[in-house]
Amino acid sequence: MRRSSTALPDVVLLCVAAVVLAAARIMGGQQPTGEPFTTAITRLKDGLFVIPGYDGAATGGNVAVRVTSEGIIIVDSKIPQLYDDIVAKVKSVSPQPIRYVLNTHQHGDHTGSNARFLPHADILMHRNARANMIAERLAGPGRIVYNDQQSVFLGNAEVQMRHLGRGHTNGDSVVYFPDLKTIHTGDLVVWGKRSQGTALTPFMDYTAGHGSGKEWVGTLDKILALDFDTAIPGHGPILTREQVRQFRDRMQAMNDRVAAHIKGGGTKGDLERRVKLDDLGWPTAPVGLDGLFDELSAAAR
Repeated sequence: MRRSSTALPDVVLLCVAAVVLAAARIMGGQQPTGEPFTTAITRLKDGLFVIPGYDGAATGGNVAVRVTSEGIIIVDSKIPQLYDDIVAKVKSVSPQPIRYVLNTHQHGDHTGSNARFLPHADILMHRNARANMIAERLAGPGRIVYNDQQSVFLGNAEVQMRHLGRGHTNGDSVVYFPDLKTIHTGDLVVWGKRSQGTALTPFMDYTAGHGSGKEWVGTLDKILALDFDTAIPGHGPILTREQVRQFRDRMQAMNDRVAAHIKGGGTKGDLERRVKLDDLGWPTAPVGLDGLFDELSAAAR
């Protein structure tokens, strides 16, 4: 999900959000017990906590909090107005300072508090994510970038950042906690509902993020090659490995349906009417489906 440096209407921010609610017969996962959904910091595994996020406009993305004996590593920084909330929640589980902020991509619901963290923490991201932030004039681009893989060693922990290919953007990072067999996928995997209860769909940022719906499935296949049993999505509840696989299969189904529509002579104008995604849990066409049509059309030539 993304937020530009210029003020955008909430409806745009919500459309750009990326969370998936699948039909019961396809999907085994559920929302956290009780609604409205909690944003309280929650222990996931020893030394690993999550500050939940369900959308771009109100709660931002999920923030992972890795506690070590020498400081804190967090993944993503939500929206600007939630900086104090992040800091307070981290302090509630550890007195250690936040030393590193790892960004999964450039969108403002994941990097919005970067500028506030920069004076006292190092910010790391993929090289393309930094370039995208600078192109969009977003505040707080990372000082440290990487191309394929990098690790942060702090205290008793190693945290890896891996760029496995395009999908949501061209600068997506998967953050891997190898000792805990846990990943943070950013918006390469999203799940559930917005905090106000509406279903969200995958977002392919074909403009500012140079994303790819066609390549997204291959990137998910590389994620599934990692040794993990628990996944923190960009938005929504904690997932199992199997649920990540289910999300991958839905993305493949969406690609297959749009490709079949193109092969059958369908046009962009009748795309939403003829390509149905309701059974995938996406009751309306995802933002960027027109872009997927263009991408797959070009590949078929």
